[in-house]
Amino acid sequence: MDFTFTEEQQAAAEAAHGVFAGVAPDAVPSPALTPGAVADGFDRALWDRLAEADLLSLLLAEEYGGAGLDPIALCLVLRESAKVLARVPLLESVAAAAAVQAYGTGELKDRVLPRAGRGELVLTVAAHGRTGHDPAELAVTARQDGRDWLLDGTQTTVAWAYDADLVVVPARTPADRTVLAVVPREAAGLSLAEQFSTSGERLGELRLDAVRIPARDMIDTPGAWEWLRHLLATGTCALALGLGEQVLSMTSAYASRREQFGHPIATFQAVAVQCADRYIDLCAMEAALWQAAWRIGSGTPGALPAAADVAVAKIWASDGVRRVVQTAQHLHGGFGADVDYCLHRYHAWAKHLELSLGPAAAHEDTLGDLLAAHPLG
Repeated sequence: MDFTFTEEQQAAAEAAHGVFAGVAPDAVPSPALTPGAVADGFDRALWDRLAEADLLSLLLAEEYGGAGLDPIALCLVLRESAKVLARVPLLESVAAAAAVQAYGTGELKDRVLPRAGRGELVLTVAAHGRTGHDPAELAVTARQDGRDWLLDGTQTTVAWAYDADLVVVPARTPADRTVLAVVPREAAGLSLAEQFSTSGERLGELRLDAVRIPARDMIDTPGAWEWLRHLLATGTCALALGLGEQVLSMTSAYASRREQFGHPIATFQAVAVQCADRYIDLCAMEAALWQAAWRIGSGTPGALPAAADVAVAKIWASDGVRRVVQTAQHLHGGFGADVDYCLHRYHAWAKHLELSLGPAAAHEDTLGDLLAAHPLG
């Protein structure tokens, strides 16, 4: 079995590294000092550079101006973005566009995908349900009214809701089917209420009151929402991995400089063992991530559904990134909480990623259900 990345995947990672090389993690006010959002919107200049590097169209087919790559390539790019806390809706927009490509109508694809790949349209996904703990597809109802659909309900903590042009909203029909609605942010009956992440980013509570959506903007293919949810969860794991790698690097550099009793603290066994434990966490996070990305990208069958690999990846990502930043804070001492030093920002982002799309415990429940339904013989 070959675990190396393809030339195309490596090229995407290298391009991302070049684009993110000049990004400063502390380019906006600290979330520790800002009662509201750290900024009004995302980093549009960085977004334009991503578009110029063709990184927003990674998963799109050539006919839509894309490179036709897979989720592994996207995760490589996301990994680089998290190292600098890049403030762009890269995961949400690319994943939503990929779902439209895989399951949308021809008219919807032609209207959305070329512009999304060029960065002219920003997409996001309402993925957290009413409370952040219940299934997102149960938070909104969709019923047909003539040739259109009407949407009612509320979705919480929608990332980049105030910046997106289109929001992909999962909803439940009276026939107990899950559909996806591609909803313009300016649609009549749609309203937003401000919410804020631990990272200081502005989120939105999305409220839908009889929002009318034409049939051409609905995706009713079975499995579409499950595939999109898996891609979002796997992308979140890639972000957690990149963040964790950067934090461990910062910690190693600090421990090599900081001296106690005439020696760098990195030479103390207790410090070295903690760093080694966190390195093992990152290795496990990475292995689980590539397994999940490969399963959802290739569709290769296994002893368990791909959902199990996604659950394992998210369990490791949630628990692992929390342990990495906690150890980093401990080994930095009081310096780790200094708002003039970036570590506290990484800690805030890590908490957001840990809980996004469900904490480890939620995915452990999912994995348990899958193991019960698919006994391993």
